[in-house]
Amino acid sequence: MSTPTSLAAPVAPASVADAGTSPALATRGLTKRFRGGQVAVDHIDLVVPHGAVFGFLGPNGSGKTTTIRMLLGLVRPTAGEFDVLGRSMPRGALDVLPRVGALVEGPAFHPYLSGWANLARLDAGDRTVDPRTSKRRIGTALERVGLAAAARKRYRNYSLGMRQRLGLAGALLRPRDLLVLDEPTNGLDPQGTREVRTLVRELAAEGATVFLSSHLLSEIEQVCTHVGVMSRGRLVTQGTLGELRDVAAARLRVVLAGADDLSRAVEVLARTGAGEPDVRDGVLLAPLGDVRPEVVNRELVLAGVGVRELVVERPDLEDVFVSLTGEGFDVDQ
Repeated sequence: MSTPTSLAAPVAPASVADAGTSPALATRGLTKRFRGGQVAVDHIDLVVPHGAVFGFLGPNGSGKTTTIRMLLGLVRPTAGEFDVLGRSMPRGALDVLPRVGALVEGPAFHPYLSGWANLARLDAGDRTVDPRTSKRRIGTALERVGLAAAARKRYRNYSLGMRQRLGLAGALLRPRDLLVLDEPTNGLDPQGTREVRTLVRELAAEGATVFLSSHLLSEIEQVCTHVGVMSRGRLVTQGTLGELRDVAAARLRVVLAGADDLSRAVEVLARTGAGEPDVRDGVLLAPLGDVRPEVVNRELVLAGVGVRELVVERPDLEDVFVSLTGEGFDVDQ
């Protein structure tokens, strides 16, 4: 695994300035150093706009869960400051935390109680809700996560995916302004994963900000509007999906008709200003830069190069992550 020589500076999401309001989450130099000297989170400046579905992306061990635990008051930072829903923490915790729903490191419930009974106990501990509406809210939460039919089943008999769904239901027992979900599709089958994605979109459409931590590129790319990338405890970049894709340059993919065309094709690419190509089995992959692909195509044809295919490949999140950190990544579920 290679180590990057430099990391891109964080990119502030454009929508923050446009919104004219304080962000849903904001950190300034947030740091966590454990006993023994290990730095799990290293001076991160995170900005999550109101109404965003913010994907917090990074491999396991990159500092995502530690960051979330600090934001929720479960772990004390070593240094730095942070705000949640416009309130400085931890001073604003009593006011803010009832407006935050969270699922962190998997749910923990009483194994001998049913799903419904577990939610009832959880709801009874919230002094900010009306107990007369408890049954209705529990039923609605179970329905939203697809557990209505298993509501009376004991938690110890739940599958991993069902336990994850019950944790989501617990976060939805009352309307939330902010939902913090740490690996919410862990243990779910493909159908369950699709349902969670749909639920996240619905919650955002209803006005909630969703902060979604994941190590799965495909999950982030399909549901999120904004992304922050963690690597080795550092926030290497953040912004909208479009802004992040611009971090990795587009490249030109040229499939040649024969090996005799290779040397002339390389000369043409150099002459037109495209980057130095990587040659793989008769296929040239070259950074496009500011060169227009139609210009490259014309010059190749004029030089007598046989071109079977010429495609501009736009970077995806995997390309962005590798270009920023030099690390590989989990792409699929």
